Amino acid sequence: MVMKKISFGKALNEALFEEMFRDENVYVLGEDVGEFGGAFGVTQGLYKKFGPKRAIDTPLSEAAIAGAAVGSAVTGMRPVAEIMYIDFSTIAMDQIVNQAAKTRYMFGGKAKLPIVFRTQSGAGSGMAAQHSQSLEAWFNHIPGLKVVMPSTPYDAKGLLKTAIRDDNPVVFIEHKLLYSEKGEIPEEEYLIPFGEANIKKEGKDITIISYSRMIHFCLSAAEELEKQGINAEVIDLRTIKPLDEKTIIQSITKTGKAVIVHEAYKNGGIGGEIIARIVDSEAFDYLEAPIKRVCGFDVPIPYNRKLESLALPTKERIIEAVNQII
Repeated sequence: MVMKKISFGKALNEALFEEMFRDENVYVLGEDVGEFGGAFGVTQGLYKKFGPKRAIDTPLSEAAIAGAAVGSAVTGMRPVAEIMYIDFSTIAMDQIVNQAAKTRYMFGGKAKLPIVFRTQSGAGSGMAAQHSQSLEAWFNHIPGLKVVMPSTPYDAKGLLKTAIRDDNPVVFIEHKLLYSEKGEIPEEEYLIPFGEANIKKEGKDITIISYSRMIHFCLSAAEELEKQGINAEVIDLRTIKPLDEKTIIQSITKTGKAVIVHEAYKNGGIGGEIIARIVDSEAFDYLEAPIKRVCGFDVPIPYNRKLESLALPTKERIIEAVNQII
């Protein structure tokens, strides 16, 4: 297999190019996704190659973007709608939650809703409380939506291609600080199935479960823990919904201990749902200690960079949580 090294953002761009070449019904829409190439550069070159009818600059209205995506999807198109920041999805919640998520079910499966809502989440760049949130738990709660959060260029490309080919609405969440991260991907085409977590590092002493940018913090923490003689297993969920319970349960059964890490707020976060799934499974009988969560604190994300860093999970907090259990 021939490999090449590209950035996370470029991997997403390649996925869009390939899927738009493959299927003329695939198109992108959103604020500045056309001539400008997207606020984060992911749609660069699409306007020039495919024209203004398939790389559509929209008005500054998330409700209009999501609503147009729903209407066009029902009538046979496969829209990739960009919501510039996940914070702005609040303006389009009726279209995403009440229309996109429910229409196929309400029409008895006769209508398809092949929509990808691409959006950007996460803090760490000093963009303050209204441009830095991690709101994946909101969408995870809604039947009919799939939720994807890649951590590497390889996963970003493979999962986005899978999302575009899915006949159901997918909320595809990209951490804004991952766009410049580089990694290897194959030259040839590949897809990554939903609901299959990736064991990034095998271990026997404790399981660390995470996704998106926090995976890199977890791997760094695992490296430090190795020096202490603690062998941690690190699981990258890749998709929040569907969730790969099997991989989680098998790992907990092996290690007997777990730490769950996510940047989103602890209160009502994905971590609590994962703990509930573990407790409801055979893995519960293998637990040797309470499960710990390392999450963002329950405060609006501060603009001040020092305060912002205090509000978010760190490698040190992950190591501390592991040591408390061990």
